[in-house]
Amino acid sequence: MDCHHYDAFRCRSCTLLEVPRARQLSDKEAHARSLVDAASWSPTVAGAEAGFRNKAKMVVGGTVEAPTLGILDRDLAGVDLRDCGLHSPGLTSALDVVAGWISSTGLTPYDVAARAGELKHVLLTESPDGELMLRLVVRSTALEARVRSRLATLLEALPQLRVVTLNVQPEHKAVLEGEREIVLTGDDTLPMRLATGVTLRLGPRSFFQTNTFVAESLYEQARAWVEGLDDVQTVWDLYCGVGGFALHLAAPDRAVLGVEVSPDAVAAASTTAAELGLAADFVAGDATAYAVGAGSVPDLVVVNPPRRGIGPDLAGWLERSGVRHVVYSSCNAESLSRDLALMPSLRAVEARVLDMFPHTTHYEVIVLLTR
Repeated sequence: MDCHHYDAFRCRSCTLLEVPRARQLSDKEAHARSLVDAASWSPTVAGAEAGFRNKAKMVVGGTVEAPTLGILDRDLAGVDLRDCGLHSPGLTSALDVVAGWISSTGLTPYDVAARAGELKHVLLTESPDGELMLRLVVRSTALEARVRSRLATLLEALPQLRVVTLNVQPEHKAVLEGEREIVLTGDDTLPMRLATGVTLRLGPRSFFQTNTFVAESLYEQARAWVEGLDDVQTVWDLYCGVGGFALHLAAPDRAVLGVEVSPDAVAAASTTAAELGLAADFVAGDATAYAVGAGSVPDLVVVNPPRRGIGPDLAGWLERSGVRHVVYSSCNAESLSRDLALMPSLRAVEARVLDMFPHTTHYEVIVLLTR
């Protein structure tokens, strides 16, 4: 992939851009294999090398007359990356409209050096159907009335906008978003209609993988593994988010329970399960606390933790519990390796690398463990 921002040293986030894609993929698989001793490895899932991102996380800089959406340079000046080659075409065109609307509405970009201004970030997500969710991260609610008064203009310019929110992040520190979310539209979730046959409901603060094709491949892999097992009637999906794995594993002869700390994500997953008529229940709570205190053990557990991994408490419970199978989806093979060392009774029988983040050293790896 060619990138004029990279060549001009304006943005060097894609640290492997000069490495041929085939070499990127082989190096990632080699790294995963060095850390995970699996009996069998499926071919790496590659996906597109450009135009694959479904989410843009843009720092707002510049001025009201000429806002930039992208990153800040070393001098804290805005670098405009609206035409980033990683973004889907829908995101790229929408960001141009949003930038023009910001200027016409008079939304003052936040100046990090001066600690002045209001609009900090633009977070834009695109569904597979081309619908959009826009979150404007602001320092306070000072702009709320102005944004509301100009919202109709934005919706007319971007009819594919389904959800628009203000997120309030008042602190002067490198934090992407705050705790308070003000929904400005009638809809508060973005439907993500996946090629797998499941439509997830994505709320403003819900997690979803940034690469839709690879996320679909991830869910399909987990479903294929579980359907190949003849002793799985009960499944727990820990760190379930909006129900990605749980809803793909639910079946008439299989009871699925998802556990997620976010009540909003649990509500969205529950609604989806009810609409699809799936045997899947969801509870809000800490994954480790729920497992340790449940008093029962399912046939299979899915874990999809953040980069730090599941940690010794949950890994220790999985080792002691007697659970027959675990599907572990990880965005950090090093923390995965540490967790696997704490579960010696569970053997990695199958594994697969998925190139969720091309042109970087990051990737996803999914492993099927069997006692």
